[in-house]
Amino acid sequence: MRLLTSLLLSLVMVSSLTAQRTPFSKNDMIRAAYLASNPAQAMKDPTTGEVRGVVVDLARELERTRGVKVTLVGQPNPQRVIDAVRNGEAEIGFVAYNPERAGPVEFTKPYLLVNQTFIVKSDSPIKSIADIDHPGRKLGATRADSIALYLRRSLKQGTLIELDDTARDTIERLLRDGAIDAYGSNRQRLTDWTKDAKGVRLLSDDLYGVEQAIIVPGGRRDALDAANQFIDEVRRSGLLKTSVERSGVVGITVAPER
Repeated sequence: MRLLTSLLLSLVMVSSLTAQRTPFSKNDMIRAAYLASNPAQAMKDPTTGEVRGVVVDLARELERTRGVKVTLVGQPNPQRVIDAVRNGEAEIGFVAYNPERAGPVEFTKPYLLVNQTFIVKSDSPIKSIADIDHPGRKLGATRADSIALYLRRSLKQGTLIELDDTARDTIERLLRDGAIDAYGSNRQRLTDWTKDAKGVRLLSDDLYGVEQAIIVPGGRRDALDAANQFIDEVRRSGLLKTSVERSGVVGITVAPER
């Protein structure tokens, strides 16, 4: 009886993640959208050129445990990840949770925290996060990025400057010219930027940890429950912790269990 119950639960899990409104489930396939520009999710291996990282490990585990083919589809920004799931271009997505993004999609419990911090000019009076939210401070962030949404809600004295062009040379110029006093993003991205940059430095502490979640189409409670169960499994098995450690990404940690 116990074995029969386990088999039935497994069938429910496969059904809830694959039985979407699109016919993809007939081919036992899940398209998973992710943020290709976020190293906390995945990045290209400099030696092999293959994409690796936490999202890749989760996709492979989903394949192994659910008996489905998972195809990762890189997207340029968080909104495109959300749009892909909402519009039926993907069955699930990996994206940071923000309350502003809820509605067209459902968010699971968080599985990962991605620390956010700032870079400033080398001679800036900003020494730590405590110096950020001061009168007259102009704080740059990529438009609609998680840290921009967070700063919109939380800034009391500083001014948020949302940027569309966030190429490294653009950010360095804006800092140098005083158009912004600091630029915020995730710690890994800024660590990479400052390795060979001149005239800028990275703050040693973090603003907060962005919660990374899996999204499913809005109204799909069955798929949401199944995805949450999957997160519980990879956390408790240790796979998520191992994946974070193996990734080598700076400033990411397993989200606390809820």
